[in-house]
Amino acid sequence: MNIDRFVLAFAGSVVLLSVVLAHFVSPWWLLLTLFVGANLLQSAFTGFCPLALILRKVGLKPGCAFGDR
Repeated sequence: MNIDRFVLAFAGSVVLLSVVLAHFVSPWWLLLTLFVGANLLQSAFTGFCPLALILRKVGLKPGCAFGDR
């Protein structure tokens, strides 16, 4: 698995978990969904993703989205 796929899988998992927690625990968990969505949007325009930097240092192979930074 490369960095791009891991970032997408992680973001999707966090969004799904946030929605489940918002339904069963508190609607305030939707703020986590908002944060993930905003981070995905800014990374689409800037190419900067903190998780991608961490994964590169761990040794995951870069994909085409986060590979040139």
